[in-house]
Amino acid sequence: MDFVPLDSLNEKAAEEELSRLAELLEQANTAYHTKDAPFMSDAEYDAYKRRNLALEDRFPHLKRADSPTDVVGAAPSAGFAKVSHSMAMLSLANAFDDEDVFDFVQRIRKHLGLSDAEPLHFTSEPKIDGLSLSLRYENGALVQAATRGDGAVGENVTANALTINDIPQRVPNAPDVLEVRGEVYMSHTDFEALNEKQNAAGAKAFANPRNAAAGSLRQLDARITQNRPLRFFAYAWGTLTAPLGKTQSDSIERLKNLGFQTNELTDRCDGPEALLAQYRRIEERRASLDYDIDGVVYKVDDLDLQRRLGFRSTTPRWAIAHKFPAELAWTELQSIDIQVGRTGALSPVARLKPITVGGVVVSNATLHNEDYIAGRDNKGGVIRDGKDIRAGDYVQVYRAGDVIPKVADVDLDKRPAEAIPFVFPTTCPECGSDALREAGDAVRRCTGGLICPAQAVERLKHFVSRAAFDIDGLGAKQIEQFYKDGWVSEPADIFTLRDRYESGMQQLKNRDGWGEKSATNLFDAIDEKREIPLARLLFALGIRHVGEAASNLIAQHYSTFDAFEKSTLAAQIEEGDAWDDLLSIDGVGTVMAQSLVHTMGQPAERASIDRLVAQLKVQPSKPIVSDGSPVAGKTVVFTGTLERMTRAEAKSRAESLGAKVAGSVSAKTDFLVAGPGAGSKAKKAVELGIRTLDEDGWLALIEGL
Repeated sequence: MDFVPLDSLNEKAAEEELSRLAELLEQANTAYHTKDAPFMSDAEYDAYKRRNLALEDRFPHLKRADSPTDVVGAAPSAGFAKVSHSMAMLSLANAFDDEDVFDFVQRIRKHLGLSDAEPLHFTSEPKIDGLSLSLRYENGALVQAATRGDGAVGENVTANALTINDIPQRVPNAPDVLEVRGEVYMSHTDFEALNEKQNAAGAKAFANPRNAAAGSLRQLDARITQNRPLRFFAYAWGTLTAPLGKTQSDSIERLKNLGFQTNELTDRCDGPEALLAQYRRIEERRASLDYDIDGVVYKVDDLDLQRRLGFRSTTPRWAIAHKFPAELAWTELQSIDIQVGRTGALSPVARLKPITVGGVVVSNATLHNEDYIAGRDNKGGVIRDGKDIRAGDYVQVYRAGDVIPKVADVDLDKRPAEAIPFVFPTTCPECGSDALREAGDAVRRCTGGLICPAQAVERLKHFVSRAAFDIDGLGAKQIEQFYKDGWVSEPADIFTLRDRYESGMQQLKNRDGWGEKSATNLFDAIDEKREIPLARLLFALGIRHVGEAASNLIAQHYSTFDAFEKSTLAAQIEEGDAWDDLLSIDGVGTVMAQSLVHTMGQPAERASIDRLVAQLKVQPSKPIVSDGSPVAGKTVVFTGTLERMTRAEAKSRAESLGAKVAGSVSAKTDFLVAGPGAGSKAKKAVELGIRTLDEDGWLALIEGL
């Protein structure tokens, strides 16, 4: 994928791109982790995450409250009981080339204060492409199995886990409490046999072993899981009442001796050169393995050093996943279609002559945006920075194990003589409204808003989504049908369905699949959601750039919908007290603030929102309760030389206690921790009356926490 170079981005363009990435990656997480139906490849996802991180590194003050770098997995499905993990199940940071591995090792040495001459050992193991699972044993008996979910809360799949032969139901001689973590997967041999059964039964075949494994484990009926050939590799642990060993490698060997399947390719390595050599050995064996892997995981072997290194918000500092390159194939691009999304974005999609890539038949691919397609005139002369992709071209398809890949390149030597440049539409294919591009924006958007059926339907789907109103029995499929029938055209219409039904509207009970009871159940479910928290309402409105986390922050700030409405109306001129108050919310930047006031200031959208709110009882947001930490919610700045810990350790400790660590002193700073050599920051803190602590004072403040 092609991104605008960071050096050429201004602050506004960077903020808008961060917003687009947050929305895209949130959708990708839900599709992959909750629905077992990914819509982008692993490689694409990783590239978007890297782009997001690069933008945040260059513009740290623009980092969003709902930043994808702070997200693990997705919310657990409503179909399973929820399990709160006693220790968070985090994801791993990624490495994509040799340099990333050397940087990983050097960061660890720097964090720990180790010289290049001091020994530092690692383990390396294949990264299994499956579904993460936590197994809790008490007094040797398996009592609970849970998926990762969003890292903090997962799904209870104990009954299903008990049917997997690789998972022992009893573990003699284990610690009183033993939480084993690993990956549920399906072998290639078993996957092929399962799809043969699916085809013979007239059922849908699975796209790949990972989807088959995830779908099989997350069955509500454990008897279905029992008939699926699932396997399990153990590679980590959570809560323990006694350590398994002093090192990662010793602990994995202990798990093997306790009866768990561990990967035979796991090895101990000294230094980055040895890690890379092991990476290449595993990569060479990849095609001969009977299970899917998508990289190699490196972990610091010494568990004491792991504890010192600690964690970032979503990843451990002591581990990294070194990903394999994406898989490639060539095929014919038969046509280019334009799809219109909820925000009006016009997205080009390649329709391909079906081709098998990595074991999955691919017929569609993303083409990203207008600039990605354009590029050359009919004579091959470069006219824009793009790939000049045309219908009829022979294109290279890039895929890394999931469903929808991307077109990576085009072979001009094989271009048909009749192929003509693709002309990107300047009007919306759904409603005919102008489709415009803002300065610095790579995406063209429909200006039709509420009159655009594509946007209206997608907005309504978002409105009833799980993180929004989550109305039982009213999902995307029902919304599409109700919109098509003219029953629902805006959110408020959902809450007048019962009245219109009782007043003679075409009867829902007469539709296929519905009856009197199911219609009544739907109306009752709608009525149950008339009382809604302010944060959920704000998120459900689908305001551009405003995600779930930002909605929570805005709701906490204003508390009531009336206060939010009055403030955003008062901020229409984008200056004054109301505007400054909106910008003072942590995580709300200029672009998001403009989107909020624009939405509330548009007569048509405002009227639609007012009609909705008139049907609801919006619950005010309750203030966040402190967890008892004296630094929770406080802004801390470290300066000078710290003598009892490295700067990185001090920062991670403060963040673990709920503090925000800033790089400069301002009026919003609560504490300055100053070591020897403190300079201008200490002086500014005195001028602003900021409380200043030395290292001993800081440690005394947080002692025992």
